[in-house]
Parts: sequence; C-alpha cells; structure tokens
Amino acid sequence: MLKFQGMHGVVIKSTGSWYSVRAHDDDTVFKCRIRGKFRISGIKSTNPITVGDIVDFELEKDSDKGIITNIHDRKNYIIRKSVNLSKQTHIIAANIDQAFLLVTLENPSTFTSFIDRFLATAEAYSIPAIIIFNKIDLYDKKLALQKQELEKIYRAIGYECLDVSATEKININKLKIMMKDRVSMFSGHSGVGKSTLINAIHPELGLKVSELSVQHNQGQHTTTFAEMFALPFGGYIIDTPGIKGFGVVDFEKDEIGDFFPEIFALKKDCKFNNCLHVNEPNCAVKLAVANNRIAKSRYHSYLQLLKGEQENYRVDNYL
Repeated sequence: MLKFQGMHGVVIKSTGSWYSVRAHDDDTVFKCRIRGKFRISGIKSTNPITVGDIVDFELEKDSDKGIITNIHDRKNYIIRKSVNLSKQTHIIAANIDQAFLLVTLENPSTFTSFIDRFLATAEAYSIPAIIIFNKIDLYDKKLALQKQELEKIYRAIGYECLDVSATEKININKLKIMMKDRVSMFSGHSGVGKSTLINAIHPELGLKVSELSVQHNQGQHTTTFAEMFALPFGGYIIDTPGIKGFGVVDFEKDEIGDFFPEIFALKKDCKFNNCLHVNEPNCAVKLAVANNRIAKSRYHSYLQLLKGEQENYRVDNYL
C-alpha cells in the first residue's frame, strides 16, 4: 500500500499539463503542474509523471495550486507506445500491485494478440496480471466454449482468470476481495465494460458509461485520462482509457521469449543458448507447439512480436 510522509502525495489524475495530487496529510487534492526543465529531465515519454506516482510538491505563493518538485522512485510501471507518436512512449500508470485485463469475446472482440502483448508487458515490468472475462451473462454456447478454451490456455501458464458480469453482479464480491488494500489497474479495449464494472465495485463513483458504436461494434472512449480512486474497502483502483492496440516498447528479440512463461520454461532445453524458436534445429519450444503443449495462439503472438508486426488476428483464429 501507498504510504506518505511530509509534503507529498500520490498523483490520482493526469490531464496532460496538470496533475491532481492527493496529499498525504489530509487527503486534500491539489491541482499541480511541473516546471518546464523538469518535464524532460531524463524521462523519455509523452508523460513524465503518471497516475500512481508518489511526488513531492510545494504550493505557489498566495495560491492553492502546486508545483511538483520531485518524483519518488517507482517500484514498477507499465508502458506502451504512444498512439499517434510511434517513436515515443506513454506510461500508463506506476506503483501497481496488480493489473486486471478486461476481455470480451464479442461486442467488442478482444484479440489474443492484444491479450498476449499486455501480459508480456506486465511480465517485463514485474506486474502481476489477472484476466477478467467480462459480460459473461451475454455469452451463448459458442462463446462460452471459446472462453473455456482461453481460460485453459492461460491458467496452464499460471495466469489467474475470473468470470465477471458487472450488470448481474457475478463475482463482484470475489473481485473486491482480490482488490482489498491493493493498488489495482484496470485496462482493456474500449467497450469491454471497465466503467460499468468499476461502478459495480464502487457505486458511489458513478463513472460515465457509453454505449457501443453500432457501426463499428466498438466502445466509445468514456475515460480520457487515467484516474485513480480510493476504495471504501481499502486500496485504490486505476481506471485507464480504453485502447485499440497495445504497442510494446523496447523489447529486444532475444528477451521476448522470457516474457512468455511457457517459452521461458523450455528455453534451457533448446540446442542453442540463443535460440529464437523460429528456424533453429532441436528447438524445445517448436516441439512443444507441435505437440500442443504450447498454444498456437501464444506462439503466433510471440512470432508477431519477434517480427515487429501489429496485432491482426481474432480471438478464435487459433482455438
């Protein structure tokens, strides 16, 4: 959990040039900014400060607004490529205890490539990840079977999966127990029901919810900026904007396999120490794929990352 001392607090919202900081002393929220020189001080991202950061700040003279003077060391953070600036990165949130990825198999469909990129990034930045299959009350028999296959794949790797329905209150209490006294980040495509689920967890927040776009079968963005909320039962929740794609950052080819637990577990059995698991002989990973001990969808996600390709296949293509 977050602990504060003195004149500092936690960033609970970032809107570009301004940051909302909840002070430790009395939970008062101050609107703060950063000095220009601080903006580019050794931080190569579109947002040098992010939600979840612990910062020092001082109030401007005769003002209730503050200046952020220092960022405390982060225990972790999660990052992805900026949407419109491919060479720059965007820090989604910092100091996270766990990341929940919301997945829906229809309206909208979550690609397995998206799931795997998110999980690989969480592995790279040492953030435990849990997969939430949301809107399960809407699943027909076909979707229920798809969900079972996906859960089988990810649970075998070691990822926890949870079936949830925000509207029908299915497993909401179980989710609350998992979140108690922890900093939890929620992420996923637009339209997967993040805001509805957060409202089910903490009804007093009353977050805005938008309907799906009929034309494109996608959710409309209801969260413009990441925001952090204190939970009445202990802990914090970080709500992030819905994202269409998850561009990974700074993955070297020889380390990508390390972010796939099932590939990492077999790399020692390959003939070559520097095996990339593509064309090399006596590759334990390729043998495991051929024998269905590694899911084909996961292997294709790995190959996509290796080749620097974009996400481009549906959740059911390899099931």
